[in-house]
Amino acid sequence: MKKIILLLTLLALITVPALAKKGNKIIVAGSTTVLPIAQATAEVFMDDNPEINISVRGGGSSVGIASVMAGTSDIGSASRHAKTKELATAREKGINIYENIIANDGIAVIINPENNIDNLTMEQLKDVFTGKIQNWKEIGGSNRPIVVVSRDVSSGTYEVFNKLVLKGSRNKTDALMLASNNTVSTIVSNTPGAIGYVGLGYITDKVKALKINNVEPSKKTVQSNEYQISRTLNMYTKGKPKGLVKQYIDFILSPEGQKIVEEQGFISAK
Repeated sequence: MKKIILLLTLLALITVPALAKKGNKIIVAGSTTVLPIAQATAEVFMDDNPEINISVRGGGSSVGIASVMAGTSDIGSASRHAKTKELATAREKGINIYENIIANDGIAVIINPENNIDNLTMEQLKDVFTGKIQNWKEIGGSNRPIVVVSRDVSSGTYEVFNKLVLKGSRNKTDALMLASNNTVSTIVSNTPGAIGYVGLGYITDKVKALKINNVEPSKKTVQSNEYQISRTLNMYTKGKPKGLVKQYIDFILSPEGQKIVEEQGFISAK
């Protein structure tokens, strides 16, 4: 009898921690723009809380919001607001999609450093991406065809750019539609005639960020609303965050977390 009791005690000691560990995981999926913020904050948060594991992956804003509704992730990161259709679908399923704003951002229009263009108007930018302007010489550049590099349709960055710049018009038919900020930046840096757009945190010395309407994309101009192509970066949850998810989001919104946001090249939410 004593042996049986001892065996049950040992099983309990083994099983309880294992069960506890299952509840110590947070899954984040979605926007590639928010990805570096999620990764950097998750690393620090896990260092401070070694018993917690945070898994971070991309896929695009649409994927992030859909994954929260499907219950395959705890947090859906998005570089845009949830669409009316997404909110309606969530309501039909009895789900309250809750928006947590964790940062601000500008969408920088980038070109190859070899290009001598420094500024475009919003109208010129629209005409370039819709194909009305086909060659850089039409807007003061060299005689070189324009290669339009866009994000794909599942991207929140695409949605915001389409709304603010294209005003609902379509990209030119031969535009390159790419899955991440990094890929856009790489293509533009290696293609002399290319033009694309990325979040502020993805500007490097291998590309040139254009002024739009004579305003450069920067922390200062986004905060002052001078730079017109800007947005919030969000983390969506089922209802108001609670438990470990709340702990993690609260950390991102803390002074330490917002410092990490700024270190990643984005702008504090506060």
